[in-house]
Amino acid sequence: MTIDMENMVAYVNGALDKYLPVKDNFQKNIYEAMRYSLLASGKRIRPILAFAAAEILDVPREEIKPFACAIEMIHTYSLIHDDLPAMDNDDLRRGRPTCHKQFNEALAILAGDGLLNKAFEIMSQNIKDMNGVLAMNKIAEMSGSEGMIGGQVVDLESEGHSVSGEILQHMYRCKTGALLKAPILAAVALSCGNKLTDEAKYLIHYGEIIGVAFQVKDDILDVEGNTEVLGKAVGRDVKEKKSTMVTLYGMEYCKQLLERLTAEAIADCEYFGNKGDFLKELAIYLLKRDK
Repeated sequence: MTIDMENMVAYVNGALDKYLPVKDNFQKNIYEAMRYSLLASGKRIRPILAFAAAEILDVPREEIKPFACAIEMIHTYSLIHDDLPAMDNDDLRRGRPTCHKQFNEALAILAGDGLLNKAFEIMSQNIKDMNGVLAMNKIAEMSGSEGMIGGQVVDLESEGHSVSGEILQHMYRCKTGALLKAPILAAVALSCGNKLTDEAKYLIHYGEIIGVAFQVKDDILDVEGNTEVLGKAVGRDVKEKKSTMVTLYGMEYCKQLLERLTAEAIADCEYFGNKGDFLKELAIYLLKRDK
């Protein structure tokens, strides 16, 4: 089996385009800014994870789709806000000017706010039962102060000085890991509610491992990556004296850690037999990615 990422990304992009259409009204500029960031050339890993987990758990694609797209909207809003001068002050994202550079800072803030609200609008409109409510709750939890936002706070407060490995791992689990775990938690909630099956437990563990591995790979790419390929600036961690796995433990350790985490994620997939082939290849794809 070979992952057809191009096909899957195209499917996600088509769904996002329909959920956030062009508007010609008095506030049309906010839709333009939202679409500018949302429909840029992202990897769409989070919605793809949602679809993959849903397939294993026999959740219909149409049922998971609004939740998968909502997570991508939340992810995009977080990128818009991360790029702002008050946060990371970045000029480039996904190979083109960041939202506040393309438009202005105020509109970028509102575009991020708009995407967050749109995400919950889409989910709430597509809830069929209490499992849907639970799926939305899990996404809210993973994207909030105990998840992604909490991790970003720790990251900001850690700038300019060294932090312990324990704090760094907590930051990774929250800032990056939580929103990569969210699509799996949503699929699990739609499938079996709060009663976790063995399948669900293996999937959740896979999501936790992938989340940490993803950030470790980002740390490596910030040193060894190429701005033109990545679509964003490299070398920021060292420039801003950020603590990362690379600065704390060294490049060789991080590459070995990434290999170990990938192997652990692949091992989780063995439980699913042939149904786990896609997730295995996805883990390898994330290990070898150059952007």
